[in-house]
Amino acid sequence: MEDQLKQKHNIVLALTDVDKFQEVLNSVDQEMVPIHYVKKVIFKLNGNKRRTLNLEVLRKQGLQIEDIEVVVNRNMLDFGKDIKDLHFVLDVRAIAKKIKPLTMRYLEKL
Repeated sequence: MEDQLKQKHNIVLALTDVDKFQEVLNSVDQEMVPIHYVKKVIFKLNGNKRRTLNLEVLRKQGLQIEDIEVVVNRNMLDFGKDIKDLHFVLDVRAIAKKIKPLTMRYLEKL
């Protein structure tokens, strides 16, 4: 079927697995993201200010997930009412690595 669509509509898909997962993740509401899949937290503050908390650096420094959660929460409290928006930079490779086998097993059952 896919080959027929490609021939009929001349569609060529050249996305890697990571690109595919990035596209899916961009379409998902990211309010509740497991902290171990977050690379960075970007705080967008009043006055067009921006602060970035690099969680990868914290991991490399030896902080455990629980400690990183404390750091993120403390920053949220410190910035408080100045926070206009939060942006999570996700580790798409890690998510793809975790989700792909689960997805494949699910699809095999269909």
